[in-house]
Amino acid sequence: MQSPDFRNWRTLVHNGRITLTEEVMKTTRTTVWRSVLLAVLTLAAFSVSSYSSHDKKNPKAYRDVSLIGHRAIGFQSGPVNWYSLDKEKQIGAQLSAEYEKSISLLHDEATQAYLQRLTQTISQNSDTQFPITTRVVDSGDSFALTLAGGYQYISRGLLLQMENEGELASVIARGIAHTSLRSATGLATRAGLMKAMSIPVILAGSDGPVASSTSNNDLSVPLTFLKFSRADESAADYFGVQYLYKTGYSPECFISFIQKVWRPQGQPTATAFSPFPPLSKRLQSVRKEINEILPKQGTAITNTESFSAFRAHLLTLASAPKPIPAKPTLLPPDSQKRN
Repeated sequence: MQSPDFRNWRTLVHNGRITLTEEVMKTTRTTVWRSVLLAVLTLAAFSVSSYSSHDKKNPKAYRDVSLIGHRAIGFQSGPVNWYSLDKEKQIGAQLSAEYEKSISLLHDEATQAYLQRLTQTISQNSDTQFPITTRVVDSGDSFALTLAGGYQYISRGLLLQMENEGELASVIARGIAHTSLRSATGLATRAGLMKAMSIPVILAGSDGPVASSTSNNDLSVPLTFLKFSRADESAADYFGVQYLYKTGYSPECFISFIQKVWRPQGQPTATAFSPFPPLSKRLQSVRKEINEILPKQGTAITNTESFSAFRAHLLTLASAPKPIPAKPTLLPPDSQKRN
């Protein structure tokens, strides 16, 4: 027996509800349980997407910096993440290779060595399960990108925007937080669940079996994922400042880093559609976290001589003239050799 054509269910409408015949119900029993399972998995995936620092539902381990490196956070494998660690490593390597085809990397041994040492130090004071690789994009624009599997890219422009090592460490710590949370594959899982949930879900109503669809219009799906994206970004702030603190840097550097990179949104529309929470709320949450869960530090690192040397060297690279490719020269017709 063939599965029912869901497009023709409108012919079964009675009093505003869609009543299914016994024949249809038999053929859709598998779809019922599959859809209900998808609904449960979707709710499970969505329910763990928020890690805001003021959320009292956060497990105690999330607030205990002494447990960093011995706790599982974010979207670990299972219903909330369909990707194993090995699969995420594979995907990350592929994405990294593709991304590097479209950009220009800064190939400078001194710059790369300094960044990788700093990255490894912070990584050792984090919850990540992946080795972290940090590379520099040779661009004057200010941006950072974290791919699945532990690949970070920071632009030359953003590096020069940082005024001390604590601010630069904040950039890296925040990216490592996304890797620790497995934000990329967690979002991919939720996207897959949302796509699967676009099929009709069969539920039993008070008037007998009825059918309803959980699919949304074209606008609501992006807004739904915008909400989850904001939750992921809040989580990166929440855990990033912990990694910065654990490494020995002043958490105040994280605040100054956020203030430098994210300017207040001037238009309400821009704020509403930003993938990041409003700047004022982000700063309030980070400050609350610093005051309430991070023990007082005796001494904290803000800057180092190594960073000063690194930044001075990077400035020389930025100001160095770029080689201009030689233009082809056309020879006069009578000077061209003929075979």
